[in-house]
Amino acid sequence: MIDSSFSSSGAKVVLASSSDESHPPENIVDGNMSTFWMSTGMFPQEFIIRFNEPTTVSAVTVDSYNEFEYTEGHLQTNAISLNPSSAIHLRFIITSGYDHFVSVHKVSIKN
Repeated sequence: MIDSSFSSSGAKVVLASSSDESHPPENIVDGNMSTFWMSTGMFPQEFIIRFNEPTTVSAVTVDSYNEFEYTEGHLQTNAISLNPSSAIHLRFIITSGYDHFVSVHKVSIKN
């Protein structure tokens, strides 16, 4: 599994549909679970992570709050298995949430 400190490998968030000055999109890839990107309400929300070079991705893990299910006061971790393929960009679309806002704390991939 590649750690979400993608920034050390040059990966970065290149697009986010919303941004809060205190919780910017770059927090998704900083590897720190106490920092996060916070949506600013309204759905859908989206963000795109870009790698420096083609990277094999067979699974994506997202640590978030209010995104996939309601978990009062607790982060939720969701692993999504994929057919292994090479990617330069990963696009995430959040179509709804369990509150007006969602937070994404960390994204990691498995090669």
